[in-house]
Amino acid sequence: MRLLAALLFAGAALLRPAAAQTSIPAPTLDAVRARGHLICGTAPNLPGFAAVDGRGEWAGLYVDVCRAVAAAVFGDASRVRYVATTTQNRLPMLQTGEIDILASNTTWTLTREASLGLEFTGVTFYDGQGFLVRRSLGVTSARQLAGATVCVQPGTTTELNLADYFRRNAMQLTPLVIDTLEEVRSAFLSGRCDAYTIGRAALAAFRAGLGGQADEFVLLPEVISKEPLGPVVRKGDQRWFDLVRWSGFAPLLAEEFGITSSNVEARLNDPDPEVQRFLGRSGGFGTILGVRDDWAFQIVRQVGNYAESWDRNVTPLGLDRGVNRLWTDGGIHYPPPAR
Repeated sequence: MRLLAALLFAGAALLRPAAAQTSIPAPTLDAVRARGHLICGTAPNLPGFAAVDGRGEWAGLYVDVCRAVAAAVFGDASRVRYVATTTQNRLPMLQTGEIDILASNTTWTLTREASLGLEFTGVTFYDGQGFLVRRSLGVTSARQLAGATVCVQPGTTTELNLADYFRRNAMQLTPLVIDTLEEVRSAFLSGRCDAYTIGRAALAAFRAGLGGQADEFVLLPEVISKEPLGPVVRKGDQRWFDLVRWSGFAPLLAEEFGITSSNVEARLNDPDPEVQRFLGRSGGFGTILGVRDDWAFQIVRQVGNYAESWDRNVTPLGLDRGVNRLWTDGGIHYPPPAR
């Protein structure tokens, strides 16, 4: 009898996951709702990832992360206030609560997650560090940069990777450490350094933005690091972590299902039970996350799936998706199932 009672109790618990979750404290979600908008910290001047476009609006792959969270919380992807961050202030601003989420060119590392009271919710973009040089320098490999002056920002994984690469290859390095991205780029263009190093996507975006001068610069073939870049939140607020994490998975799942911003309404009637759960027609998953059950539907309708975001923002830079493709297409994006 005791065993039967235990089994019945366990079965009943499985049938009411939403009720069990509603009591979880949600201080960040409550604060965002009360304020009426999300505060998103992001790096400025990264075309394709985070920048103000010609219409004066923020746009980019990282910007779409915050738009997706706002769509999930409010049913309105526009309810975001963007705060331009630097490599020096971005993590302290998140720690002190000045921003609700950091969606920037920030690498997921052990020290950042284990010692700063912060937590990465997933990976938006898989990148790797590279080098940009003037074609006239005649350099075709990073191994030819011994003794070079390299422009780099302080307090970044980029700076550490640069020092490690030169030390590992017994090469002499003269780093030119400059605080802001704009000043780093100006120093490079003015010839104060031989090479400019950061993530290869940012280098490609910078070169593409040079217009007619782009052919004067060469992106060297070496990739000297792993740079998984994704949203960061404060530790200790599990409800907010879950919501931001699944707002990142939603565009990937939508791409898996073949759901786009243009067909999402028609797919509400799709008989596939997994699609029904994903779009909020069954399952009550929004309730579990603390938002409306149509949270994923709103993300896809207003922001699009991951491929749409990529094509809108990154494809114009001439970057191939590479490892950022879905696992079904030879990439490593592998979102957990919505069930």
